[in-house]
Amino acid sequence: MRFKDLFIDFDDTIYDTHGNAVIALQEFFEHYGLGRFFAEPDVFYDAFWSANYELWHQYALGQIDRPYLMVERIRRPLAAGIQADGTPYAPTQAQCMEMSDKYLDLCADKPGTVDGAHQLLEYLKRRGYKMHLCSNGFHEVQYRKLRASDTLRYFDTIILSEDAGANKPQQAFFDYAMKTAHADRETTIMIGDNYETDIRGAKQAGLHTIFFNNNHAWQVDATDADYEVYALDAIKELL
Repeated sequence: MRFKDLFIDFDDTIYDTHGNAVIALQEFFEHYGLGRFFAEPDVFYDAFWSANYELWHQYALGQIDRPYLMVERIRRPLAAGIQADGTPYAPTQAQCMEMSDKYLDLCADKPGTVDGAHQLLEYLKRRGYKMHLCSNGFHEVQYRKLRASDTLRYFDTIILSEDAGANKPQQAFFDYAMKTAHADRETTIMIGDNYETDIRGAKQAGLHTIFFNNNHAWQVDATDADYEVYALDAIKELL
């Protein structure tokens, strides 16, 4: 067996983060009665996803901190809403933080996983690999997601950026992960769906990589990936 340790991303690699978040965001919209401010819910949803993508990208690069991300991913989409007096909806920072906590709470208990995730994890476990979850997600949220999706039991180690003091794709994250997992670079491979944070970051840290390009979501020349697959089931042929 060439590889012994598997570094596996969680969000949208194993856990269906986007699918679960779509459901949670609808619940969030209804919970706060946001229809008062948005004639069409899609105006809010589109603004949320745009802000969320940009902010998580900045967070991964260390350009913003967690409190800023949590406030801004609520404040920005809500600013597209219009109050009864015709002015933009402008909740306070404290209100945005409370609403962000509610959104995370709604997300964390959703059980959905990416197609084939449980089957792949069962297969890798039977094969005797040591599996280490590597994520930029928030500590308390990720453990709830792991339990809700019944995937915690597969992992030997949970490696989160908040514990590492650095985010993927930073070298410091992967150095921390290697030390925590007691792994060797030559026999470790990173599996992830985000080309920038998972694949390019791991490759620059000297690791082998499997790029899970789910449904061809990334239109890139995947030169930093040792392998590229479009479904989790295909990873069984490599490992």
